[in-house]
Amino acid sequence: MPRMTLNLAEADKILDDNFAPWVLDLGLSVAELGDRRAVLRLPWSARLSREGGSLSGQALMAAADTATVIAVSAARGAFVPMTTVQQSTSFQRAVTDADVLVEAVLTKLGRRMAFADITMAAEGSGEVAARASTVYALLG
Repeated sequence: MPRMTLNLAEADKILDDNFAPWVLDLGLSVAELGDRRAVLRLPWSARLSREGGSLSGQALMAAADTATVIAVSAARGAFVPMTTVQQSTSFQRAVTDADVLVEAVLTKLGRRMAFADITMAAEGSGEVAARASTVYALLG
C-alpha cells in the first residue's frame, strides 16, 4: 500500500471533483490528514439545522461518509472510485452554533474493502456529538 502523498489542497480538490453538488453545499473542508485518517470541518450553518436549531443528523451522516472517502484517499495516495456499503451512526448530543470536526480513522484497508470509525465533535467542546462506522467497497 503506498504511503500518503496528499496534501490538504489535493484533498480539498478531491472533494470538489468527486462529490455531488448538495454534498459540496455542506461547506466541508479538509483540516488534517494522516496515513490512515482525515479530519474534515463541517461549518455551522443555520441552513443545516433542524427544528429547534441543532445541526441535522443528515448533515452529520453525509459528513461522516465524506470523511471516509478522504481518509481512504489519503491512505491510498490518491482518489480511487469507491462506494458506501454500510454506515451506522449514533447521535449522542446536539450541536448548535459550532463547527463540527469529523475525524475518520481507517480500522482496516484492504485491496477491495475499507472500514472506518468516525467521531464527530463540536469544535472546542471536546464532547462527542455523534459516532459512525462505515464500510466501503473499493472499485479501482
